[in-house]
Amino acid sequence: YAMAGNDTASLIYLVLLGVAIFGYFIAANRQNMGTTLRQLALWALIFLGVIAAAGLWPAIRDEVAPRQSYSSTGSLEVPRGLDGHYHVTMGVNGQPLSFVVDTGASDIVLSQDDARRVGIEPGSLAYLGRAQTANGTVPMARVTLDEVSLGGEVEHGVPASVNGGEMTGSLLGMSYLGRFGRISIENDTLTLTR
Repeated sequence: YAMAGNDTASLIYLVLLGVAIFGYFIAANRQNMGTTLRQLALWALIFLGVIAAAGLWPAIRDEVAPRQSYSSTGSLEVPRGLDGHYHVTMGVNGQPLSFVVDTGASDIVLSQDDARRVGIEPGSLAYLGRAQTANGTVPMARVTLDEVSLGGEVEHGVPASVNGGEMTGSLLGMSYLGRFGRISIENDTLTLTR
């Protein structure tokens, strides 16, 4: 493994930083060398711990909060989130959006914030529909999403709705989930198979 230029520069910077800190401790604490060496050892351990945590962060993140992945058969596997829901990230009009999988929702439902992210101005929509939610009846506006992508599949002209009420995230409902041939949940993993 050959180090890239940025890796070499980072290593040189860290070594120089370590030498500077070591030099400061020695100069500042010449009378109390035993205490200085203990403090220096403690700081070295903290420094090494931070470097190890930074290097291991991707593996730790995937273990604590695993993300969706594709199996060798092309199925999408989605682990249960810490909140107990299944979250799927899809591309909508070229923007990645996180959706809560909701088999009780009949449609793809965008929050107003997510609608803005994909280029839809919620204030210009006609909220002619109504939907029953756990929080009561909310106004809904029908929209058509130019492009929706999940994995290698890209679809155009996908119908959806924008929620006229307050909603913290977007929902992936049955109008899209029904495009999969099989939906299963096993061992806290949602599997969507085309």
